Amino acid sequence: MISKKSVQEILETARVEEVVGDFVNLKRRGVNLIGLCPFHNEKTPSFTVSPGKNIYKCFGCGKAGDPAKFLMEHESYTFPEALRYLAKKYGLEIEEEVRTEEDEEAQRVEDSLFILNDFAKKHYAGQLFETDTGKSVGLRYFKDRGFREETIRKFDLGFAPNQRDVFTQKARDAGFEPEYLRQLGLTTEHGRDFFRDRVMFTIHNLTGKPVAFAGRILNSTAKAPKYINSPESEIYHKSRILYGAYFAQRAMRQQDECILVEGYTDVISLHQGGIENVVASSGTSLTVEQVRLIRRFTPNIKILYDGDEAGKKAALRGLDIALEQDMNVRVVLLPEKEDPDSYLQQVGATAFQEYIEEQSKDFILFKTQVLATDAGADPVRKTALIKDIVASIALIPDPIKRSLYIKECASIVEVGEEVLINELNAQVRRLLGKRRQEKEREERAAQRQEDHEAVETQTVEKPKVATSSELVRHRYEREIARILIASGGQIFDKEEQITVAEFILSHIEEELAAFESPIYRKVAELCLDLLLDKTPLSTNYFLQHEEESIRNLAIELIHSPYEFSPGWEEREIYLTTQKAPELNYVQESVEAVDRLKYEKIEKLMEQNQQLLQEARSETAPEEILRRMKIHHKLLEQKALLAKRLGLVVGPRKG
Repeated sequence: MISKKSVQEILETARVEEVVGDFVNLKRRGVNLIGLCPFHNEKTPSFTVSPGKNIYKCFGCGKAGDPAKFLMEHESYTFPEALRYLAKKYGLEIEEEVRTEEDEEAQRVEDSLFILNDFAKKHYAGQLFETDTGKSVGLRYFKDRGFREETIRKFDLGFAPNQRDVFTQKARDAGFEPEYLRQLGLTTEHGRDFFRDRVMFTIHNLTGKPVAFAGRILNSTAKAPKYINSPESEIYHKSRILYGAYFAQRAMRQQDECILVEGYTDVISLHQGGIENVVASSGTSLTVEQVRLIRRFTPNIKILYDGDEAGKKAALRGLDIALEQDMNVRVVLLPEKEDPDSYLQQVGATAFQEYIEEQSKDFILFKTQVLATDAGADPVRKTALIKDIVASIALIPDPIKRSLYIKECASIVEVGEEVLINELNAQVRRLLGKRRQEKEREERAAQRQEDHEAVETQTVEKPKVATSSELVRHRYEREIARILIASGGQIFDKEEQITVAEFILSHIEEELAAFESPIYRKVAELCLDLLLDKTPLSTNYFLQHEEESIRNLAIELIHSPYEFSPGWEEREIYLTTQKAPELNYVQESVEAVDRLKYEKIEKLMEQNQQLLQEARSETAPEEILRRMKIHHKLLEQKALLAKRLGLVVGPRKG
């Protein structure tokens, strides 16, 4: 387990703009940076990064956090994995504490799998470059494909000889456990090498670690699959990986486009030719996870297909999933009998790039034209065509984009716009209904899981989102928590040297015990503990707190979509009725305390009123008199607070 000292050092060192900037295009806007949110589909940037507060916040989907939280959300890292990533990025040493046996075992297994795959990668590379068979067979194959040696080494290509167990024995001699060899698919159940007589392609994750392998057979007459792949494992999930993404991520971000091809050699060939924003789906249909992976870097995807009939049909399949993620999809049909690798070899990189730029077609319009040609004047086929096209358009989240596609497609299929609009509306209604049902099923399943949860897990805590009614009911407790987090360490009274936290907590001692919200009460209690320990209070204490619920609350409370522009002062434009928001904590503190007390008095009056009614119904004169006195005392206190707050208090029956 990483020590608290190391955790604090890592979180204090990591800069949110640098970490997020590795994955998201950010542009300066005032004191902050903005970009398209990587967690949901949007056209207008609502994802804000605040270097000053060292946090990010999306005002569209609500995702927010610090550098570590970003990696946990974006890369599906655990908290320790995120910390290790940051430590490596910033060159920090990690101090370890004693961990539980379960933690140790899980980390050991994962580390072992990565180490074993790295060992395998080096073994296959050694077989390729250092053995006679590897050089004459494997290296010759790659060089015949036009791959230079630096490219072969960059992509960690290799060779597996046609020997029974040369790798398995080498791995066992090196101390690797047979169980892990089988788990990664490197060794069969019978103790033989899984990959034999094949050139090897290493599959990397986004951080460049080898997670799996693919082997291509060289003997065309052998009765075996052309390609075989590693099975899924704890470190490899095929649906989440795109071949070449590790090498393409920077180019995808810079060029704001991803080129998608089918095969491993296509990726390598194009990358070597200077077209680096290229990835492969490895012969399978795109998954939601893969599309989202691409969208981390760009919303624009260009898909290359072979120019034959099979390629044309392939271009019409499986792309609705990209439309649903609000991707801008274009397709390119290569000349007949050509694939990306062969065509690049034939015409060269410059002509290849010019071709795919000139020949790219919008997917929806391409699909409409192809199907319209196939349908001809047949009314039955044309009806099916319209339903098919509109079903694809209905998946697009942007209504403006849907409308423009309807207009273009109506012209191509020679049908009135209103016909397509009616069909679109029907499709959208069905789609929304289906999604609503799916969401309800998920919520019911989640609730059932919650109800049957017997023990607390050690996984990342999912913060509870307050409902709108809770926010209203606890609004003054929430405001107290906000001020304590944002300004608790600021000086409230210079003469007395009292901090904001000291002022607030000394005035709400009685009210604090009656706080209804556990998390707001905990914030106040944490501040009280720090004051008693004479520890300085700062916003970072909450942003870097060990409890995720506290960290999330701090981010939520201090991050506003509105900023007081520093440019105002540069142009000598000043606020005339109040101080700048970040300097207004003294007035805010006084008002927050008064409003909290005012609310508590109102609740006490309601309780007293109920007891008064009960006393009247039971005809208890002494209790009635006592309740009346309490009522008038509370009324006096309420009037005093109302005057301070500038509120008008109407008459109330006793």
